[in-house]
Amino acid sequence: MEANNSKRKHSYTLQHLESEVITKEDIALRKFKEKVSDLITTQDDYSLTKWLKARNFDVDKAEAMFRASIAYRDKMKVDTILTDYEPPEVLTKYMTGGVCGHDKDGSPLRIELYGHLDMKGLMYSSRKVDLEKFKLRQNELVVKDWEMMSQKLNKRVDGLTVILDMEGVSSKMFWRPGLQMYLHLVRVLEDNYPEMLKRLFVVNAPRIFPILYKISRPLISDDMRNKIHVLGANFASTLLEYIDAKDLPAYLGGEKTDPDGNPRCETMINQGGDVPEKYYINSNAESCCQHMTSATVARGDQLTLDSEVKEPGSVLRWEFKTDGYDIGFGVFRVDGGEKVPVVPIERVNSHIVPEDGSYTCDVPGTYDDDDDNDDDDDDDDDDDDDDDDDDDDGGGGGDDDDDDDDDDDDDDDDDDDDGGDDDEKMMMMMVVVVMMIKIKMTTTTTMTMMNPLT
Repeated sequence: MEANNSKRKHSYTLQHLESEVITKEDIALRKFKEKVSDLITTQDDYSLTKWLKARNFDVDKAEAMFRASIAYRDKMKVDTILTDYEPPEVLTKYMTGGVCGHDKDGSPLRIELYGHLDMKGLMYSSRKVDLEKFKLRQNELVVKDWEMMSQKLNKRVDGLTVILDMEGVSSKMFWRPGLQMYLHLVRVLEDNYPEMLKRLFVVNAPRIFPILYKISRPLISDDMRNKIHVLGANFASTLLEYIDAKDLPAYLGGEKTDPDGNPRCETMINQGGDVPEKYYINSNAESCCQHMTSATVARGDQLTLDSEVKEPGSVLRWEFKTDGYDIGFGVFRVDGGEKVPVVPIERVNSHIVPEDGSYTCDVPGTYDDDDDNDDDDDDDDDDDDDDDDDDDDGGGGGDDDDDDDDDDDDDDDDDDDDGGDDDEKMMMMMVVVVMMIKIKMTTTTTMTMMNPLT
């Protein structure tokens, strides 16, 4: 009898502990909802809990993540990106991958052809903002697919299964700006679509994959790493455990083909390839720069351009490129002696392609365009440091001779992209035009060089 009582008491204790765990999650969700109650959102409790899971139920961190995402979505106009944004032709033709079906749970199945991706060509042919918007658009299509499948299967469907096909990967993938951009786009997914990725299968991994993964590892979150499964030569049997043969491309061991029998499903999966140089924006940079004003911004300094806006509704437009390195760019409205950010400072790849954009000034006043050459505050610099360490550690790999040759042959710009420790100057060419849309007239701008070091 005493033993039975002990068992009953032990069972009650386990149930009580389980109840406490659930209660803690409920409490965290309630606190989280209170903290973000000022934000208009249509997300239900299930969706809001994803933000908590992404930050290990740390309410403050989840709130910061959620607010940052709301601001980012507003900035990128994500809510209307499927109807109002037309991706550049070069991205629709040469950004690899596509959704070709669903896994056994109904979640979209995406195939990524990393070995066919010419990230250098895409970066030379499109702005960073377009690369981000293209990926955001893809993610919004996934969300739309969830809604469709949830209705079809009469259950909640979410998550995304990805097959990362590494066939064709070569040492050119070690081009650091391209690798960093690819991982940046992955972080955009993590930061704005928490818990979207269910699992990622890596197939056809080449011999250099361990080196590539080692370089990338510091830039991949722990949560992402736990979802990565590197499969061996007999990957088809594993894939078919999660994906029906009718949804898996035939070339990966399934039965799905194009209507013409193509096993690679090219009508659904963009095969990518080398981007033709005709798409390179920088190919016309010399003629573009002839109409620009040239300025030098020393390391740690900033360039400020003041524009006086007299009528609400005026549009501030900018176009600039930098020689050698990226730069931080932002727009501020001067209000009572204080600068109010209207376009927050963000690093842009203006050393690869010219950067352009516009802002509608709802409030008259003085607007400053600030170009900041202080790389100490840029997150990417930390990434560079991590990559440098990893490159050194991986120097003894069998494929490193090829990597060194590739680094030497690629471009002299490759070294410049890494931060420019040897050169403390940055050449910047910029033209800023303020257009009064209603009366179609332009006004000049004043240029101020800020150099506190001299």
